[in-house]
Amino acid sequence: MAPPVSTEQRSSTVIWGLGLTQIIGYGTLYYSFSILAPGMARDFGWTQEWVFAVFSAALLIGGLAAPSIGRRIDRHGAGAMMALGSLVAALSLVLCALAPDRLTFVAGMIVMEIASAFVLYNAAFAALVQITPQSGQKSITHLTLIAGFASTLFWPITTELHAHLTWRQVYFAFAVLHLVACLPFHCWLARAMNADRRGGKDRARAVAAIAGSVASGDRRRAFALMGLGFALEGFVLSALLVHMVPLLSAVGLGASAVLVGTLFGPAQVFSRFINMLAGRGLSQLVLAVISAAFLVAGLSTLLVSAPWIWGAAAFAILFGLGSGLTSIVQGSLPLALFGSEGYGALLGKISSIRLIVSALAPFVFSVLMARFGTWPALAIAIVLGIAAAIAFASIGWRRRETEMVPET
Repeated sequence: MAPPVSTEQRSSTVIWGLGLTQIIGYGTLYYSFSILAPGMARDFGWTQEWVFAVFSAALLIGGLAAPSIGRRIDRHGAGAMMALGSLVAALSLVLCALAPDRLTFVAGMIVMEIASAFVLYNAAFAALVQITPQSGQKSITHLTLIAGFASTLFWPITTELHAHLTWRQVYFAFAVLHLVACLPFHCWLARAMNADRRGGKDRARAVAAIAGSVASGDRRRAFALMGLGFALEGFVLSALLVHMVPLLSAVGLGASAVLVGTLFGPAQVFSRFINMLAGRGLSQLVLAVISAAFLVAGLSTLLVSAPWIWGAAAFAILFGLGSGLTSIVQGSLPLALFGSEGYGALLGKISSIRLIVSALAPFVFSVLMARFGTWPALAIAIVLGIAAAIAFASIGWRRRETEMVPET
């Protein structure tokens, strides 16, 4: 008889498995789009701006669906919802690949972004918190450390595949990847979480649920500021990540753009690794401000140094550091401020706010670059990043002022 699997062993398996599915999910459903967009535009007789407009509209609809999906994750368990999402993600990729006309392609993109809400970070974070609330922040950091390789792997993979295959064939290959890699793991995760519930472990976890640090009377204000910060960061990240390779090419890097862009992923991983080793005692609010500051520093470096290749490399590294920390904060800050009760629904609300704003970013940024030039577009992104840092800091300032008020 095989020895029982310890909680630590199963937790490690869950984190590594979710890390793999996040790499595939973000790589196929998000990072690949900017590389395949020119081929899509040619096939459907669109300008690239309109292809990105379709992508933005699909992100918007996915954002609107996020709160409802978050509630379902709380009700039915993250594992079951991620399994469903893997199947729908594969079907949406096939639908886009087979699309004979614009309308079918748009429908496929909308389904793809709704599926993303079932399989990407929000659902994965909820799964980790549902399994072990007390170690949720630590598990989220470990997961984002692994998933940070998504862009590093899938930008060059997609570029190489597209050199030999059409964008439709690439999407077919990505659909198979979801079916053979993501779906089996998510099905296993759903069975494991359902077994826990039948065994009564959900009751023990309810006792171990963690409370948030925000007082009940301040929750609305804190949520509004947190939502604003994530929305502004989401706009900056969505705009720059979708346009990373085209942007670097536009500022004069040419063929080196893909190579420089690959520094972004390792920088994400490095920031998460350092946070895992040295950030245990760091407030999640401070981490949120630091993440926004890195984004601003990276964009400012690119603005003043392009087309110098070492300046572009510094941009990719700094921006990657900020993005890496942002991914952690998106899961850990809501948990720290508001606790683990209803965590999936809370993430759904935050995701909705962030995605509704960031859904416009690829299209808006594309138009800004086309109509006004790269430098004004970068300057606007810098201002938004600064505003995000101020929003996060304001949560802490109000809490500090409240704590300093003497009791009467």
